[in-house]
Amino acid sequence: MTEDRRRHVPRTDAVLADPRLIAAAERLGRPTVKAAVVAAQEAAREGRIAPDDVADHAVASLPTASTGLRPVINATGVVLHTNLGRAALSEAAVDALVVASGYVDVEYDVTTGERSRRGRSALDALAAAVPDAEAVHLVNNGAAALVLAATALAAGKEIVVSRGELVEIGDGFRLPDLLSSTGARLREVGTTNRTTLHDYRDAIGDHSGFVLKVHPSNFTMTGFTSSVAVADLATLRVPVVVDIGSGLLQPDALLPDEPDASSVLRAGADLVTASGDKLLGGPQAGLLLGRRDLVERLRRHPLARAMRVDKLTLAALEATLRGPDSPTHRALHTDASVLRERADALAADLRAAGINAAVVPSDGVVGGGGAPGVTLPGWAVTLEPSYAERLRRGDPCVVTRVERDRCLVDLRCVPPEQDGDVLKAVLSA
Repeated sequence: MTEDRRRHVPRTDAVLADPRLIAAAERLGRPTVKAAVVAAQEAAREGRIAPDDVADHAVASLPTASTGLRPVINATGVVLHTNLGRAALSEAAVDALVVASGYVDVEYDVTTGERSRRGRSALDALAAAVPDAEAVHLVNNGAAALVLAATALAAGKEIVVSRGELVEIGDGFRLPDLLSSTGARLREVGTTNRTTLHDYRDAIGDHSGFVLKVHPSNFTMTGFTSSVAVADLATLRVPVVVDIGSGLLQPDALLPDEPDASSVLRAGADLVTASGDKLLGGPQAGLLLGRRDLVERLRRHPLARAMRVDKLTLAALEATLRGPDSPTHRALHTDASVLRERADALAADLRAAGINAAVVPSDGVVGGGGAPGVTLPGWAVTLEPSYAERLRRGDPCVVTRVERDRCLVDLRCVPPEQDGDVLKAVLSA
């Protein structure tokens, strides 16, 4: 009679007594470690591993951290890849997150021992970055900033907006639905392709809450078109709210058609809303900048409490504003010749290992609903298309793009110090 292998599978408590698993339980939590042990025991009962290998198998299967999020190397050439979390944080911002992970004086004055303005240093940093704003406020994302403005300034009133700016912002969310949910009514003016100042003027009355101008940051419209500049809208007798979307705070010559908060405020906007995790290169946040009385109305509105940012966001945003250039800025402004050198080196190492690799021109894009008409000239390494899936499934996970039946490895968004990791990933794929 064949002996039942299940009799030799070690007990759960015996496996959990392994010093490696004890240490892992302190780092990852006992439930996670126990689940790995149970899975290893099941593999042994089914004969896929030897009973003596249960502990080793459990250790090998443990995650590196207590989160389902997996680190990814972005080799797509898309700088603000929404599916990959948009902006990568700077080292300064990551360090700030560590500081903020414990007890901090987020709403406490250590000198007086009394309560203080929440996130004052982050707000001061934002105000310093946009001196044209009389006051600033933060909420938890860009859409929330616009919702708060609509609720506080136009609930029960009309928001006057061009039909050509009623955009869909992604994942099926549409601006008209978002604004209508606040209790405001939309007064659409103009047509899809043309809107004039006269259209706005005719629509404004005592029932108007504000005029909204939205930058169509995820598409471009050309041909027989016209829109109204902020400076002209500022001549109307109601507040002008401008959603610039991408979070550019100052002009950038690389992005001439992308509105920035400072220029828009100088043009006469009363309030500007924007995102923190796009061109600014920081954490997810909603920025509100503009007239002191309007910002204060928004800050004191009950809904503002539900949209409050946490200490981690405050810390990371402040470090982004005060610290060195963000990874987003570096990726956008990387010189094409530098990308060519890095791509040549990677391709040469791969060919030396017997892998068919070549270097081809590759245009990167801003992504994240920003600067849709801008291309970023660069270079990429081409591989057989099957590498795309193999690299995604590898460790580290490398996300590339497939174009014209080729797997393109674009190093624009890859920190130079990770080029070796990309090489190892391809060699082991």
